[in-house]
Amino acid sequence: MSILRFKALDEASNREPIMVELPSVKTSEYFGQNVFNRKKMQEYLSKEAYDNVVAAIDRGSKVDRRIANQIASGMKSWAISRGASHYTHWFQPLNGATAEKHEAFFEPAEDGGVIENFNGELLVQQEPDASSFPSGGIRNTFEARGYTAWDPSSPAFVIGKTLCIPTIFVSYTGEALDFKTPLLRSLNAIDKAATEVCQYFDKNVTKVNVNLGWEQEYFLVDESLYNARPDISLTGRTLMGHPSAKDQQLEDNYFGSIPERVAQFMREVEIESLKLGIPLKTRHNEVAPNQFECAPVFEEANLAVDHNQLLMDLMAKIARKHHFRVLFHEKPYKGVNGSGKHNNWSMMTSTKKNLLSPGRTPKSNFQFLTFLVNTVKAVHDNAELIRASIASYGNEHRLGANEAPPAIMSVFIGEKLTQMLDEIEKKVSTKKMTPDEKAELKLDIGKIPEILLDNTDRNRTSPFAFTGNRFEFRAVGSSDNCAGAMIALNTSMAKQLKQFKTDVDELIRKKVKKDEAILKVLRRYIVDSKSVRFEGNGYGQEWIDEAARRGLANITETTEALKAFLSKKSIELFSSCHVLSERELEARYEIGLEIFEKKVQIESRVLGDLAVNHIVPTAIKYQNILIENVLGLKQILSNNEFGVVAGKQLQTIKNISENITAIKDKVSSMIEERKKANAHENMAEKARLYSLNVKPYLEDIRTHIDRLELIIDDEIWPLPKYRELLFIR
Repeated sequence: MSILRFKALDEASNREPIMVELPSVKTSEYFGQNVFNRKKMQEYLSKEAYDNVVAAIDRGSKVDRRIANQIASGMKSWAISRGASHYTHWFQPLNGATAEKHEAFFEPAEDGGVIENFNGELLVQQEPDASSFPSGGIRNTFEARGYTAWDPSSPAFVIGKTLCIPTIFVSYTGEALDFKTPLLRSLNAIDKAATEVCQYFDKNVTKVNVNLGWEQEYFLVDESLYNARPDISLTGRTLMGHPSAKDQQLEDNYFGSIPERVAQFMREVEIESLKLGIPLKTRHNEVAPNQFECAPVFEEANLAVDHNQLLMDLMAKIARKHHFRVLFHEKPYKGVNGSGKHNNWSMMTSTKKNLLSPGRTPKSNFQFLTFLVNTVKAVHDNAELIRASIASYGNEHRLGANEAPPAIMSVFIGEKLTQMLDEIEKKVSTKKMTPDEKAELKLDIGKIPEILLDNTDRNRTSPFAFTGNRFEFRAVGSSDNCAGAMIALNTSMAKQLKQFKTDVDELIRKKVKKDEAILKVLRRYIVDSKSVRFEGNGYGQEWIDEAARRGLANITETTEALKAFLSKKSIELFSSCHVLSERELEARYEIGLEIFEKKVQIESRVLGDLAVNHIVPTAIKYQNILIENVLGLKQILSNNEFGVVAGKQLQTIKNISENITAIKDKVSSMIEERKKANAHENMAEKARLYSLNVKPYLEDIRTHIDRLELIIDDEIWPLPKYRELLFIR
């Protein structure tokens, strides 16, 4: 194995950048060239078909099946003109990846030849095997039928030689088996609820969209080093490895000069992304060595989620061309920063007003304040559910590790907005307000843009922070599908806005003026949700202690966090907003547990194999070299001299033996704990046992391996070390 390591180091150290030429035309001329967007639709569809699709995109109306054939024919003609030979329904099952089955456009003809064919029926619906995807018990293995159905709100695209049609994925009985279905439902729920609240301020608002801007963090590692580390190639992270003497201590990586090989990779990713309509805008080095980030401009949330999934697929493919591998794992390396995927969330009206951005008039600022307070209240009331939405085994390594927000859900709004809410709490009473009191409050509310101009501070330790015109949800894991967090947040907000409308209308029915009714309800919400607001250091022990005093949950274990999906509150929330049924929630809980259990199991097996078959033999080999050295010393030295000279070698031999024994004993014990856990059919119990009894061995065994790494001769150590993985680019 050491031969493989040094061969990998030689290959990685001598790589030359693969140069990527920029297109000869302006970005605007090739942006979206591989997307069946509105411009292409106008060219390839009849006016009737075009209007039908646009109505489906803008207003959510159904596509008329009568003209589906026209749409399919136009889409096929465009795709073939782009070189496509196949088509696929592209969907997002609950395993976190994307799925596709490619079908050729041709059909056999009666004369023995073939004809190109793609009709409305094939566009609108297909029937993949649902039994092979996670279903959480919704489908049995022998019940294979599931359906994919076209989502016209996300445009079709050509990648390679295949026309990809974004779709939802549901069971034969209609339950959601994917991320997109409940995401679309949650967007519909928040649209209805937010539009009704907007009517208090602007009667012209007819629709509210959710905007999402994600920030994708990732690591790159040379493919030769990747292949020489079975733990990385099989689990996405290092299961062993002593920290490099230098990593991120000097803070010289963040925003540093991008290495040329990486820059060429980024350039190709950007070009191909832009062709697919993904509006990538920024790229930079992140905090850790070989860690990077890219981010697009904001988009409508459904499209943004699709684009993020597509980008991750694209990055993985392009990385291979540049002899890299992309690591999306939340914590690939111990001791250096992990990766997240910040989700910047906001709401935009049909009148192009950002509901989380202060306006130029007291009325628009009143609207801003309404949506700000309701967002804080939504997070307060559903904190455990929102925590569950980002719960995963990978994210468990990252949250609360002094590099990412803690597992405690809190909201940061900044000092000045906190003072504003405190003023409302103090000045709005349960009694009827005087004209002077109303005027004073409206004057204060009118100053919000002035307040925010230089005071939209950023608290990097907060999981959910207001940053001037949006909330930044920072706890989302880098490998996660953004839809999980968006579904929980959108649904929580939809329910909260519905409740707000009910509460305000109740006061209006009691003859309270509209503005005063809104203020009174907002004051109540400000008081009720005060405990979730926190402006300090989320990394400190002081916050953990304070959060406990406030009654905020600090759920660090994934298996515990996922239980929030099954709470009565969550079931009522999702069912009342028509986003997920109780059965669908149970399925998501079951799938979350199953993925957690399988990942711990895989890591346990990989670590056991590497420890016993790679590390222990290497340790014994080096130990034998030392023993031979000691025996040689004994032959040429007197007893007194030998005791002085060989003492350190003897202690090293003893240390190696102790670590070898500990590794072998702990691997055996870990295997026994796996067997005990596997004996349970109940997934909740199995996942609990893996978390409680198997997972701790991963760190215990690693500790002994890392000690051996510091002892054993570098020439025979079998696996690439941290300094090599992190600094060879």
